[in-house]
Amino acid sequence: MGGYTFYPDKPISQYKKSDAGLIVSIILMWGIGVGTLFVCSSAYCGKVFGDELLLVKRQFFASAMGLGGLLFFAFAPLPKIRKILPLLMLVCVVLLLATFIPAFNEERNGAKRWVKLPFFRFQPSELAKFVVILYLANFFDKYQKEKDLEERSVFPAVMVMCLFVILIFAEKDFSTGMFLFLVCLLLFFISGIKTLWLLPMAVIGLPALAMMIVWEPYRMERIAGYLHPEQFSQGVNYQTNASLRAIGAGGFWGQGIGNGLTKLNSIPEVQADYIFAGWTEAMGFVGVALYFIVLCVFAYRGFKCSFMTPDRFGAIGTFGCMASIFFQSLANVAVVCGAIPSTGIPLPFFSAGGSSMIVTLCMCGFMINAARGDVDYAEDYFNEDSYDDKLEVLNEAGVYERL
Repeated sequence: MGGYTFYPDKPISQYKKSDAGLIVSIILMWGIGVGTLFVCSSAYCGKVFGDELLLVKRQFFASAMGLGGLLFFAFAPLPKIRKILPLLMLVCVVLLLATFIPAFNEERNGAKRWVKLPFFRFQPSELAKFVVILYLANFFDKYQKEKDLEERSVFPAVMVMCLFVILIFAEKDFSTGMFLFLVCLLLFFISGIKTLWLLPMAVIGLPALAMMIVWEPYRMERIAGYLHPEQFSQGVNYQTNASLRAIGAGGFWGQGIGNGLTKLNSIPEVQADYIFAGWTEAMGFVGVALYFIVLCVFAYRGFKCSFMTPDRFGAIGTFGCMASIFFQSLANVAVVCGAIPSTGIPLPFFSAGGSSMIVTLCMCGFMINAARGDVDYAEDYFNEDSYDDKLEVLNEAGVYERL
C-alpha cells in the first residue's frame, strides 16, 4: 500500500468532540454565499420574476434540505453509512439514467443534466461526486484489510468510477465528469495504490479526453477563446470579459453592497457560475482576501480531520469530500478570473442551484462525523484481527490507552 497512512496521532481526550473550527467555517462559507447570491440576483429576479428574493428563497429551501442531509451524515454511525452505500449508489445511477428519459429530464442548451422531482429540479451529477467518493473510501479500506495480496485488485473501483464518469459525460456535463475523474485519481494516489494502476487509466483516458473535446465544437471554441481572447470577445469570452470588468470595478474596498453594482448587469446568469465576480465587485480586494482566508481555514480543518480520524473509511471519505469542495472552488474562481477556460462548474456555497448546496452540505456532515473520531467504531472495526494484532493497530491509531 506504499508509505501513506491516515491513522492519527490524536489524544484520547479529543475523541467524539466535534471540530469547532470546521463547523464555524462551514457556517461562514454558507452565510457569505447566501449574502452574495442576494447581491447578485436581486435586481435580475425583481425585473424578470417580480420577486427580488426568489433565488434566495430557493437557496434557503435547498439549504434546509441540505441541513437535513448534513445532520444525517454527521450523526449516523459510520458503519450505518457503509451499509446504506449500495442503496445510495443505486439511487444515484437511477437518477443519472433518468436524465435520458424525456418524461423526467429537463434539457438546457442541449445538455440533459437535471431531473424533475416533485418540488424542485435536481442535478444527479452533483450527487455522483459524493457517492463515488464514499464508494472509493469504502473500497480502499477493504482493499487494505485484504491479507492475500494476490486477491487485491482495483479493477472494481476503476469500473465503478468509469460507469459514473461515462454517465455524466453522456449528459453533456463534461466539466463535472472530468472533475470527478480527477478527484478519483487523487483518491487512488493518496490511498497508497501502486501508481502502476494509474498508467492504463492515463493511456486510455487522455486520448478519450482529446476525442471528447474535439467531438463538441463548443468545447473547441472555449479552448480557442482562452488561447486567443481578443478574437472571441463578443462570443465565448463575453462572460469572462464582463466578469473581469466587474472585478476591476471592485478596486480595493469594493463598491459596497446595494450601491449599484452596474458591471453585474452585463454578466449573463451572474448568479450561477460567475457569482464570485459579484462578491469581488461588492467587496473588492478585501472581500477576496476574506473569502480565501475562510476557504483556507475550511480546507485546513477538513484536511486535518482526514488525517486525524481513527478509521480509514472516514479518513479517505473526508479527504475526498474536502478535495472536491476545495478544488472546485479554486477552479470556479480561476474561470471567473480568466485563468482557465470556462468550465460550467458552480462555486460551492455561492452559486444558485439547490443540487450543489444540498450535496455540499451532505459532504460537510460526513466530515463533521469523521472529525469526531468514533473510538467505539474503531474498536469494533478491527474485531476480525487477532487480539495482539488488534492492540498493535489500535495503538498506532492512538486508542490503545482506552483499552
